[in-house]
Amino acid sequence: MMQLVLFSKTFKGVDGAGLVKAAHEYGLEGYDLCVRPEHAVNPDNVAQALPEVVKLLAGEGFSVPMVTAPTELVSPDEAWIEPLLSAMSEGGIGLLKLGYVGYDPAREDYWAKVDEFRQVLSRWEKLAQKHGVKILYHTHSGGYLGLNCAALMHLLRGFDPRHIGAYIDPAHMTIDGEPFAVGAGMVREYLLAVGLKDTLISRWAAEDEGRYSAQWVPAGEGSVAWSEVFKELVRIGFDGPLSVHAEYRSATPEEHLSKLRAEVAYFRRKRDAVAG
Repeated sequence: MMQLVLFSKTFKGVDGAGLVKAAHEYGLEGYDLCVRPEHAVNPDNVAQALPEVVKLLAGEGFSVPMVTAPTELVSPDEAWIEPLLSAMSEGGIGLLKLGYVGYDPAREDYWAKVDEFRQVLSRWEKLAQKHGVKILYHTHSGGYLGLNCAALMHLLRGFDPRHIGAYIDPAHMTIDGEPFAVGAGMVREYLLAVGLKDTLISRWAAEDEGRYSAQWVPAGEGSVAWSEVFKELVRIGFDGPLSVHAEYRSATPEEHLSKLRAEVAYFRRKRDAVAG
């Protein structure tokens, strides 16, 4: 069954015990663990802290199916990568989300950029095979490679899906105008994780032509047709983690956590309605 986990970026500065408490309080099933500076697990302590936090969470019934690296992590050459992958293997964590590769069409040739990053992915593939994990790249709208499923397949096609995979995001796909079922069909062989957040797309006038803005909002208040998303995931047999991102703005920390509790419950209802 698709597991509902939280991207723990929300809990910056919270230790392992705090993550356990939050998981109970907000109805989580586990974490997409943010391994970044100022988090319970970070690049400096990953070898020791990651297995410890995973064990602590597991003791309370919560799993960590995936880890999200810093947004700038693209190369596998950084000194902490081997300790990270080794700790993931020790802790039974199967998935690592990389950072993003920017693309500027005014300065760069698209296909040359794709080829350059595919060479990097080839090196990640060898490390993934060595440590028994899978490397994910996330669809992120805007000036990035792999901004939607169609572009993501320019990066992934031909790699072994046992080692390299797709992490898709219905909100970013909505911003880019990519129908979810079409995109999911493109990446189906590689699909390993789905990010959950909602976006409200609005038009604003710019002299005599249009522009649009995309605002992050709590699930159910935006432009994503969530029932259709979950039905399609069930139809294609997806059973990986669903990572709640909670990226909307809030006036206070208390308001944000109240929205988070409601959003987790919303996604659980939508998932359970179609998953049985």
